[in-house]
Order: sequence, then C-alpha cells, then structure tokens
Amino acid sequence: MAAHLHDSVLQTLALIQRQADDPVLVASLARRQERELRTWLYGEETRAQTLKGALEQMRIDVEERFPIAVEVICVSDMDLDEASTALVQAAGEAVTNAAKHSGASRVDVFAEVEPERVEVFVRDRGCGFDEAEIRPDRRGVKESIKARMERYGGTARIRTAPGEGTEVRLELSR
Repeated sequence: MAAHLHDSVLQTLALIQRQADDPVLVASLARRQERELRTWLYGEETRAQTLKGALEQMRIDVEERFPIAVEVICVSDMDLDEASTALVQAAGEAVTNAAKHSGASRVDVFAEVEPERVEVFVRDRGCGFDEAEIRPDRRGVKESIKARMERYGGTARIRTAPGEGTEVRLELSR
C-alpha cells in the first residue's frame, strides 16, 4: 500500500505544491488523482490486459504529468498477472523519477518478453545520480522499484553516476 500511495497520491500532492500558481492545472491534477484513488480503493479499475498495453498506459500517464517524451518499445507481449503488474509499476516509478530528476527531454523504455523471463529497461541520458546519496526518507528507488521487484521474485538493477544518465533494468521470471 505504501508503494502505491507513494507512486500516486504523494507524487500528485508534490506536483500540486510545485504548480500552486496554476489553478487550472492544480484542479486537473486533483480530479485525476481523486479518480485514480477511488478506482484503486473500490476496485473499479479498467486496466490494460497485456504488458505492452500497460506500458503504453504508463507512458501516457507520465507524459500527461511531466514535460517529457517517453518512448516505449515492447518485443513480444504477455498477459498481465500480479507479478508483471508489479513490474510495470516499478518501471513507471523509474520513468517518473527520470521525468522528475534527470533533466532529460526523453526516457526510453524497452521491454522484452521471452519464454522464461521478461525484462524492462528504462534509460535516460540525464544528469544521473549517486545512489548512495539518496536520503533515507526518499523511498522511490528503495521501495517502489527494488523492494517491489523483490516481493515478486524479480530483480532491479540501477546503473548510474553523476553526469552519466541512468539505466534501470527490471527482470522477472515467468
């Protein structure tokens, strides 16, 4: 639940704070978040049924919230289950982090479905960061990406350095 709230409500509240001088945008963000939260709480969600569809929904969501282009390439496809939904959510957090912090104008998402595993790579050519310097109160990388993948038997590896951009590799056995 904490990861979901971080990925949705808390990020929207942060956006509202940064856009406080734009009442039209603030109202739009608030309405959208209200719909998403009601859907999540009451189970009325109409979600994508495949990995490719879910990644496309994630792309649309991020591009609506941030001034960034997200390119999605999906080699093969698969029906979503609980574990692959968590994979998409972790990828969404990685793309959102890139949109918020990298300074890049574009994020690339590459997914490949194989018989034994599925991998998703999220890459930006932004400013990069030192993972050791993430403040302890920041939970996006630790909880919404790494711990989420671990809960479903997957892995998340992050390759980054200041000035080098970032690549997040998510892997899940099928």
